[in-house]
Amino acid sequence: MLAANEPVPKCGGVEPDALQDIQAGRSATRWFGAGGGALWAAAPHSMVRWEERRGTAGGPGPAVLEPSASTMTPAKENVSLLFKLYCLTVMTLVAATYTVALRYTRTVETELYFSTTAVCVTEVIKLFLSVGILAKETGSLTKLITSLKENVFGSAKELLKLSVPSVVYAVQNNMAFMALSNLDAAVYQVTYQLKIPCTALCTVLMLNRTLSKLQWFSVFMLCGGVILVQWEPAQATKVQVEQNPWLGFGAIAVAVFCSGFAGVYFEKVLKSSDTSLWVRNIQLYLSGIVVNLFVVYMSDGAKILEKGFFYGYTYYVWFVVLLASVGGLYTSVVVKYTDNIMKGFSAAAAIVLSTVASVILFGLQITVTFSLGALLVCISIYLYGLP
Repeated sequence: MLAANEPVPKCGGVEPDALQDIQAGRSATRWFGAGGGALWAAAPHSMVRWEERRGTAGGPGPAVLEPSASTMTPAKENVSLLFKLYCLTVMTLVAATYTVALRYTRTVETELYFSTTAVCVTEVIKLFLSVGILAKETGSLTKLITSLKENVFGSAKELLKLSVPSVVYAVQNNMAFMALSNLDAAVYQVTYQLKIPCTALCTVLMLNRTLSKLQWFSVFMLCGGVILVQWEPAQATKVQVEQNPWLGFGAIAVAVFCSGFAGVYFEKVLKSSDTSLWVRNIQLYLSGIVVNLFVVYMSDGAKILEKGFFYGYTYYVWFVVLLASVGGLYTSVVVKYTDNIMKGFSAAAAIVLSTVASVILFGLQITVTFSLGALLVCISIYLYGLP
């Protein structure tokens, strides 16, 4: 460990004041295990190896300590089983409730609202929520304004980069509304799990990752389960509106492909720099609002001018918009406390809840092929998440 009177080395990427705090005992970080041109520093949630580098590209010059990314291993946060169950419950309820509520607003409401406006309003709410979270992260209004100027309004290139997933997400969200206008919530919930193989394929192609044999097996099992569900679609006796199951399935197919591509693309952008997640979200939602306003104008512009932007909005519609806005952001935060197995259980539980709700609210008639297909999908989700 560094002695109390030992000078603090110059360190790339770390403020000298922070190192002085470490040495003076004002920080929870401690130095120990010096040797081999490296120091190890332990903080409350991580352990970092600091490597000694000399000059530029290993040439002559003063010694500099820099963090070694290859040996930077964040420690796992210890959370109670009760808190993990809370996270699991929240994710499950958000997924199931959103699907059922959206289906309800598209089939039971007498005055049908414009789905394009709902997607646009959702993006606006997400933007304000992300700005609020970034404000809390930066700690002051001045730092928030500086961050927005530098990373958002002063970076047209980054905004353009995030416009790609914005367009794809706009298509995905509008396809979800189309799908739930033509398919039951339970059928949608099961079929939408095709996002797993789509994401896996995009991960392999775009991030050069590999899947285990078990994961590939679970992907094919999931596809088989979805085929069984669609082979003889379950019918909802209480839904009187005209539906086109094939149009609904086509919309889901587009949505899951968009989900896989946009998710992996966004992950690649996040890992390409150390920019804050919430800054990236703001860039994404700003682009998304522009894209969705264009979609609103092209799709429903004339009708909106006649009836109004918020035509057909009820408390249920606003509830769906709120779930879509808060649910995605909240889930992205709590996911870090869970593992893949828990997320798999969450998806399976959401399928069960959506099915029960569909039977009660929409008179869904469960078939043997639907039950077998849903079971295969649930098992495949569990297998895919195994380490």
